[in-house]
Amino acid sequence: MIEVAAYLVGINLITFGAFLMDKRRAVRGEWRVRESTLLTLAAFGGSVGAVLARPILRHKTRKEPFRTQLLAIVALQFAGLAAIALLR
Repeated sequence: MIEVAAYLVGINLITFGAFLMDKRRAVRGEWRVRESTLLTLAAFGGSVGAVLARPILRHKTRKEPFRTQLLAIVALQFAGLAAIALLR
């Protein structure tokens, strides 16, 4: 259980960091972090970091279809956790 918690903390910090790096690169006009990379990080457990990064950094808050895809990832993860809880 501690390993899972450590993984989730780590992946969410990495995801938040990736959003921060992308925001900084956007401001500087540099090469950006791919949206697919940001969404993959969210899908692998970094959705909390992604959801928190958007309003804090004011980054990718209105970008479609990114916003909808991120919300779908969060919804699927929530449904998965609910299903696990119900099966226990």
